[in-house]
Amino acid sequence: MKVALAADGTEVAAHFGRCERYVVAELDGGAVTREESMANPGHEPGRLPRMLNELGVDTIVAGGMGPRARAIFEQFGIAVIIGVSGPVAEALRQLATGDLKPGESTCEH
Repeated sequence: MKVALAADGTEVAAHFGRCERYVVAELDGGAVTREESMANPGHEPGRLPRMLNELGVDTIVAGGMGPRARAIFEQFGIAVIIGVSGPVAEALRQLATGDLKPGESTCEH
């Protein structure tokens, strides 16, 4: 699994499109096997889903995102997990072990 997690500092960002960066990680066998950071290229509808699809990302994790963004990700076959908060490292660990629990979107617009 290749995941992009929206991050602000060391925490999962409340909104995927307005975060400072994305942590792109590969997960295998219950562990994070590779991790890199990528600056947010800017909030332009459709740009990020295309870019992450080209990188081979199949899942995105964030605190929240709007329904239009979710629909675009789904068109690319990218799963969306929202309602996640807390430290990035813990969210990645939980995702790798199958313990990450989605919640309500934290997107407020």
